[in-house]
Amino acid sequence: MMNPWKCLGPTVGRRSFMQVGAVGALGLTLGDYFKLQAAEAAAPVPAKKGPKAESIIHIFLPGGMAHQESWDPKPFAPVEYRGDMGLVSTKIEGVQFSECMKQMATVADKVTVVRSMTHGEAAHERGTHNMFTGYRPSPALTFPSMGSVVSHQLGVRKDLPPYVAVPSISTNFAGNGYLSSAYGPFALGSDPANDGFRVQDLQLPGGVTPERFTQRRQLMDTVNDHFRGKEKSDNLDAMDTFYKRAYGLISSEKARDAFDINKEPAALRDQYGRNAAGQRMLLARRLVEGGVRFVTLHYGGWDFHNGISGGMRATLPALDQALAALIRDLETRGMLDKTLVMVSSEFGRTPKINATAGRDHWPKVFSVMLAGGGIKKGLVYGKSDSTASEPDEDALGVEDLAHTVYTCLGIDPEKKLMSPGDRPIDIVREGHTRTDLLA
Repeated sequence: MMNPWKCLGPTVGRRSFMQVGAVGALGLTLGDYFKLQAAEAAAPVPAKKGPKAESIIHIFLPGGMAHQESWDPKPFAPVEYRGDMGLVSTKIEGVQFSECMKQMATVADKVTVVRSMTHGEAAHERGTHNMFTGYRPSPALTFPSMGSVVSHQLGVRKDLPPYVAVPSISTNFAGNGYLSSAYGPFALGSDPANDGFRVQDLQLPGGVTPERFTQRRQLMDTVNDHFRGKEKSDNLDAMDTFYKRAYGLISSEKARDAFDINKEPAALRDQYGRNAAGQRMLLARRLVEGGVRFVTLHYGGWDFHNGISGGMRATLPALDQALAALIRDLETRGMLDKTLVMVSSEFGRTPKINATAGRDHWPKVFSVMLAGGGIKKGLVYGKSDSTASEPDEDALGVEDLAHTVYTCLGIDPEKKLMSPGDRPIDIVREGHTRTDLLA
């Protein structure tokens, strides 16, 4: 039997026909309706936007930074909840930060502060796992860090390692997980804040000329090709990738220069701060400028179970100075829109001050900061309740955070990677991109 709806055209069915009847009540004829349908079909489809971020700098604050004494103070809460630290007004109307964040207050209109981050892991290791991988811990599988996924998906640029840890790998969860070890981070092995800072393995050993090094590499390639023909091994492939990248670093002057923080003007180094926070962030900017895809760096220890006010006053100002300098520096160089900056910690701290004037572990709600790389500017996203105990609006889980970060980098978060047993694993499981965070 002939389909009675077919004569109306390929895009019209029962539901559309009923819609025609509805619009007829507004004075539109069937002919008018078909003209509207044709015009809609002929309208150009907006092109999908490409990746907004070319690189990411992930600044991790180990120990669990208190949101109440930093990004999310509660001035109207009882004193046993708000603590005794003062406030500073920011460039976002009506928004205040802790008294120790005076510099970040001046660039708040260039960043997004998420005040509704949440997960359920109160142990340091498990909370760290969440923030580095976008996954809840599993006894069955070791998940790769976001840096390793970026390395796997985007690869090498300008002879520089795609994933670099400054100054070292701060946690096992910053590693490659079930991916090949070729996608693990390149660690500096030395702190750029130290006098005489020098990255390990970037220079040829004494007495080894470039010609001799090339000969050794060619011999190594011959040996590797022989064994690769006999067996398939992740270790062989990973070592081959390692040596190729090492050769690229040693043989490329531009690649080596990216690690040379001494080439930065003294005045700029002073603006960042001549300390661990400042020099690590300055080197991170230099590395992404040179071509590194993902830089992870850590600073400080924020596990203040005792005397939290004193601890924050001693630790937070250096972070404040360095982070604000990084935001300004990236913007001045035209890099902020293509560099995603993320500041995170494994969890927040308890709403109420404890008996030793500190705060304990609290994963129910805490804060993260995002800037650049396709993220909105001058936004406070989400809200914690009046005592900073739990999310009150727009709770953000680790899966959605990771999903959003990958989207900003142009990586399809719905894609699947292959585990060692050739089992497909989601890059992010059950997450969604929070489009209201995107510019």
